[in-house]
Amino acid sequence: MTFATARAPRADWRVAMVIPLQGPAGLFGPSCEAIAELAAHEFNAAGGVLGREVSLHVVDGGAPPPAVAAEVAALAEAGEVDAVTGWHISSVRHALAPVLAGRLPYAYTSLYEGGERRPGIFCTGETPRLQIAPALRWLRDNLGARRWFIAGDDYVWPHASTSAVRRFAGELGLSIAGEAFVGLGGGDMAGLIRRVEASRADGVLMLLVGQDAVEFNRAFAARGLHERLVRFSPLMEENMLLASGSTATRNLFVAAAYFRSMVNADAMDLLGRYVGLHGPAAPPLNNAAESCYEGLQALASLAGRAGSARLPDFNAVLDGVAYHGPRGTVEFHGQQARQRVHLAVADGCDFDIITRL
Repeated sequence: MTFATARAPRADWRVAMVIPLQGPAGLFGPSCEAIAELAAHEFNAAGGVLGREVSLHVVDGGAPPPAVAAEVAALAEAGEVDAVTGWHISSVRHALAPVLAGRLPYAYTSLYEGGERRPGIFCTGETPRLQIAPALRWLRDNLGARRWFIAGDDYVWPHASTSAVRRFAGELGLSIAGEAFVGLGGGDMAGLIRRVEASRADGVLMLLVGQDAVEFNRAFAARGLHERLVRFSPLMEENMLLASGSTATRNLFVAAAYFRSMVNADAMDLLGRYVGLHGPAAPPLNNAAESCYEGLQALASLAGRAGSARLPDFNAVLDGVAYHGPRGTVEFHGQQARQRVHLAVADGCDFDIITRL
């Protein structure tokens, strides 16, 4: 596809918000859309970005990756969007990267496997070295969990993260009791649970997305494994807790840069503004949704520092760009943003934060 090279700038600053509206991650798509609306509302109340009104174009990031890439490519070719952001799985990121390369700024907000180096992709999510490794260390030191079974969906993030965990295991004196991966959005959870049960592990590292993690939690508890095994996940949010059911989340630990239950001024202010805009019946605020707020903050901060909405100008000012938001201070070191990560334990349908990692 040939992209147009010279267009008059849009009157508004339109961002393609790529979020899952179907599939296993569709569970928290409504929350992502609702908080993106809050971010746009707040930017516009403050005068927009570079004096341009912020508008959003939602793209279903839960569709097959080639279809997502084709839709975003068509929007870019038509000059309908100026930037791309949102929470979506790494397979979608890999499909988007070639069609956006050198053309539009792309803030990828999800936690991911790390290592993204392609120009123009600005990663604001957590990576295994800062999220999984310190959590495993804490669970070893405080709960004695040394022997782990890795249960994941069968795509790039779980596989690449498992490779990182093998390295962490060597560094931390841990052992891997087994690994198993199931089809994204419909794998054999009963068979997976049987393999976990036979492994004699101390804990399960869950690299499962959305509804897949929900189904695993339910099956795990139905076998009574929640009474004797620790579970740890870098991807577990409030919608997933609600869907799992409070009895299925005992001994479930989660690491993330944001939880709805965080007790600090920035996080509590965000929750108050979110409910103020959408009302108490709004989709639950959660760490996947909040990452979409971060993605828009990152793009706006880059535009403000560059004094431009053009990708080459973003790249020129990237290193050291920082902004303050619900996660505290977030600062870019190259293409990867750094932020504080916290460890929490599930308590019914919410999280109790234990420590900062």
